[in-house]
Amino acid sequence: MEETRDGRLLLIKLGPLGPFSNNAYVLADAETNDALVVDAPQESERVVAAARAFNVRRIVVTHRHRDHWGGIDALLAGIDAPVSCHEADREPYAPYVRGTLADDEEVEVGSLRLRVVHTPGHTPGSICLLVGGHLIAGDTLFPGGPGRTQRPEDLRQEIDAIVSRLHVLPDATRVYPGHGANTTIGVSKAEYAVFAAKEHDANLCGDVLWLES
Repeated sequence: MEETRDGRLLLIKLGPLGPFSNNAYVLADAETNDALVVDAPQESERVVAAARAFNVRRIVVTHRHRDHWGGIDALLAGIDAPVSCHEADREPYAPYVRGTLADDEEVEVGSLRLRVVHTPGHTPGSICLLVGGHLIAGDTLFPGGPGRTQRPEDLRQEIDAIVSRLHVLPDATRVYPGHGANTTIGVSKAEYAVFAAKEHDANLCGDVLWLES
């Protein structure tokens, strides 16, 4: 477990969780104790334990892939809060979803305001959450590259979202991905510049690395 404090924000990172080494997050207003949980991987019992000290107002799932939903029943067994995601990723978990989130929508957590950033490509409804200088990136952006894509057009869409929505953030913005280690926007921009300077196969997709692909 990793904790970051920034003013009233308390950000707790939990992971690796489950067979795909997912991360899950608790974002809390340290003064009001209101909180939000991001993602529901397997072993979400650990998320429930970390969130026990807070009043969890909402659960947000960043996208529709099974590894981010695999612990939803365990999470809801310990946390009574509505589950939200982007409308384009409501399926196949619609029975759990009690509200959808749109691009640029604000989510209140105590006095904190989290902004939803729609970043399609990895999935149609992939979203990130921005609060101050901290970005919960789901599977959109990782140290070294974008999230895995199935088709070349998906990769192009994802890169466009990263460049136009995420790389415009301040370089010092910390990026917390759905798996693995953190990075910053500044580091990601420098890595992407190497990728953008090269020619690429028009059919490129899958696991792409900024420095190697």
